[in-house]
Amino acid sequence: MSGNIFGKSITITTFGESHGEGLGVVIDGLESGFSIDLDHLHRQMDRRRPGGNPLGTKRREPDAIEILSGVFEGKTTGTPVAIIIRNTNQRSGDYNDISRMYRPGHADNTWHQKFGIRDWRGGGRSSGRETAARLAAGAIALQILAKKGVQISAYTIQIGDVIASKRDYSQIEKNPVSAPDAEAAVLMEQLIAQARDDQDSVGGIIECRVTGLPTGLGEPVFDKADALLAHAIISIGATKGIEFGDGFAMATRRGSENNDQMDDTGFLSNHAGGINGGITNGEPLLFRTVIKPTASIGKAQQTIDIDGNSRKIVVEGRHDPCICVRIIPVIEAMTALTLLDLWYQQNGR
Repeated sequence: MSGNIFGKSITITTFGESHGEGLGVVIDGLESGFSIDLDHLHRQMDRRRPGGNPLGTKRREPDAIEILSGVFEGKTTGTPVAIIIRNTNQRSGDYNDISRMYRPGHADNTWHQKFGIRDWRGGGRSSGRETAARLAAGAIALQILAKKGVQISAYTIQIGDVIASKRDYSQIEKNPVSAPDAEAAVLMEQLIAQARDDQDSVGGIIECRVTGLPTGLGEPVFDKADALLAHAIISIGATKGIEFGDGFAMATRRGSENNDQMDDTGFLSNHAGGINGGITNGEPLLFRTVIKPTASIGKAQQTIDIDGNSRKIVVEGRHDPCICVRIIPVIEAMTALTLLDLWYQQNGR
């Protein structure tokens, strides 16, 4: 397999490049008779699209979706759903001067070494723009899970050294960094603006919370719910780590502190983050993922060209000083696709 297919009971196959004609996805295995809410689908695309957030890239794409198959009279037919998203605002000329150089932090060098050829216009398939296709598929999975009572919400809990200390979920849609802490959100905005002014970038941490999951999703031994979610989330280009529940904080505890004890009312804590032995336990599922600083920055950096010569590189173009906010709906989408896949494995379509 080529690595462009994800899932088992429900699969997605994405295609397309950042500066090509467009991107798309084929979704196979969806249940039939589901009414797709196109308004919701477009709103999800707007959350990620270039130019949709004042803190992000200046590239503007409508990210309008075209459903080519698998839907009749607004309902899924149970056959493959094909979606395409046209690119309309490419500026490939921004990359002419660096077409023979490897951008630090990008996949330029590894892709060239592996395939012997690479699309240097914005990174091609390795570009973050590839996630638009995932989001289109995941937005449908979100709708299906919502009908089953499952809600998925991701939000920013850290930008640089600014950490959200509160979890006021009502604040998430009230600030441009999607943080559940109004005071921290202001400082996060300022830090991103400072990084932009410095022609630099900054990373952060996204937390994702899933409620309404039943007990029993996840399969032993290799298809554990957390193992598959880790695969899904780390497959997103800018992610570099993941933890479930209390995660790495568990390293300093005793078992007596960390075990989620139970009584006749249920669990007394949720240190495990809603998963035991790779199987959901009915508690809220919680994980966090770290997002690296955007690799494309305006500062001069050291690199080599395709002939191995040392060079200085400045990456021109329109890039996000922080990718965290635009990656949030992608994290929700990949979470939804993974959980819907496990739901179908457990309960059928």
